[in-house]
Amino acid sequence: MSTIAATTLTTETIPVLEQHRFDEARLAQYLRTHVAGFSTPLTVTQTQGGMSNPTFILIDGAGKRYVMRKKPPGKLLPSAHAVDRECRVISALQHTGVPVAETHVLCQDPTVVGTDFYVMDFVEGRVFRLQTLPSLSPTERRQIYEGMVDTLVKLHAVDFRAVGLEDYGRVGGYLARQVSRWSQQYEATKTENLPAMDHLMQWLPQHIPDDSETTIAHGDFRLENLIFHPTEPRVLAVIDWELSTLGAPLSDLAYNCIPYYVADPTRGDITHLDPSYGIPSEHEMVARYCEQSSRQGTADWTFNMVLSLFRLAAISQGVYKRGLEGNAASPEAILRRDRCRVLAETAWVLVEKGM
Repeated sequence: MSTIAATTLTTETIPVLEQHRFDEARLAQYLRTHVAGFSTPLTVTQTQGGMSNPTFILIDGAGKRYVMRKKPPGKLLPSAHAVDRECRVISALQHTGVPVAETHVLCQDPTVVGTDFYVMDFVEGRVFRLQTLPSLSPTERRQIYEGMVDTLVKLHAVDFRAVGLEDYGRVGGYLARQVSRWSQQYEATKTENLPAMDHLMQWLPQHIPDDSETTIAHGDFRLENLIFHPTEPRVLAVIDWELSTLGAPLSDLAYNCIPYYVADPTRGDITHLDPSYGIPSEHEMVARYCEQSSRQGTADWTFNMVLSLFRLAAISQGVYKRGLEGNAASPEAILRRDRCRVLAETAWVLVEKGM
């Protein structure tokens, strides 16, 4: 049984972890100058969950809460932990219908807290850590999952040029770039030989379909990266935009469907749920996405699903490597040793079976 709480309120925090401490007085001085209405004294705590960019809750002297996302300490992979990109895309999505928090400031001066960071509004609500949603009714479970896929449809419907993100990534060629990027990231963080990852790195470049369709892609769109209303099945904010870019929309959808293929020992198992449980099946989620976005089917689903599993495998390997080095955002990172292998082997089975 997982020790992770099924649901976390965004108001729940922990003391700042030792490896993530910084000069809070220096931060307070900076925020007084750069955030309108900010007052001292400053109180800082850290959020639970998440293993990439450390996230902190800031409370100013008037009791107003903010959120700070920063790069982790230590030597980082090139292009990883891009908090500047997070801040840019969230700022661009204001007033588009995509639920996001309001941003206030991006700081790339290392003398303030040691690494790049940005500050945005605090959003009070629920984060569902267990994708099985054990505390909810079957009706609520379905509404939560439908709200998740409907939010993804809203994101992909945004005209990236109209919101100033025409240079946020390249148009077309996303799948090939993803294969290359995550192959390189995996090679840079591998700690043992995994035959399935080697097989995938050979197979993927040889089977890339046409991917000229381009939208804003979140890159890590899943239940735990959404803040829901405290009592309603309504998404208030999409969070953790570190991997966002211009990309292929079906990649986001496939990544969101990974839990239907492989269970996460820390997040619950939805691979074999009875329909009466309330959580929609993968087929229902994909069909709803297609209906809401007026899409005629999902061609090349095998490739997109395999690539999504491969990406998460590479990400999990990076998380584990940072855990070994002691600078991951969560102590849980060290428990991810086998996650990369399981995901890669699942993906390779899909290749061999042809779905």
